[in-house]
Amino acid sequence: MKISARARYGLRIMLDIAANSRDFPRSIKDIALSQQISEKFISQLVIPLRQAGYIRSTRGIQGGLQISRKPELITLLNIVETMEGPISVLDCVSCTQVCPRQDICRVSGIWGGLNASIREYLQRITLKDILEETRTGGDAATAISEAGVPAQTAPPQP
Repeated sequence: MKISARARYGLRIMLDIAANSRDFPRSIKDIALSQQISEKFISQLVIPLRQAGYIRSTRGIQGGLQISRKPELITLLNIVETMEGPISVLDCVSCTQVCPRQDICRVSGIWGGLNASIREYLQRITLKDILEETRTGGDAATAISEAGVPAQTAPPQP
């Protein structure tokens, strides 16, 4: 499985909007400059993000894009699946009718487990986690503890 440019850029756009549009909308031009993504491509990428309800747009001279949900309610899984569709390491994991050997396959459970692990990992990381780690100089991937909980909310170790 490979994460597409659409998903990576979608995440960068969401992070930019979440970090910079609290008081007023963020223009596509400003996002393009800060993220080094063309305005034309951003215009295409924001459509599914807006349709999914993660951002809202305002028209006019003072218009632009704003986040429409709290950053702690938007996960990486939400963004990746909005941009790419359901995550699946193999077609047979997401659609059992694809493989005629599904009922006797010895490894379908392994692929299904891998797929579930990827989905669970992406579900645990929110935009808020990434924004807070960026502000403190950390890395969101290292913010996930062994228990699978963002580090800032992990229970104290005995």
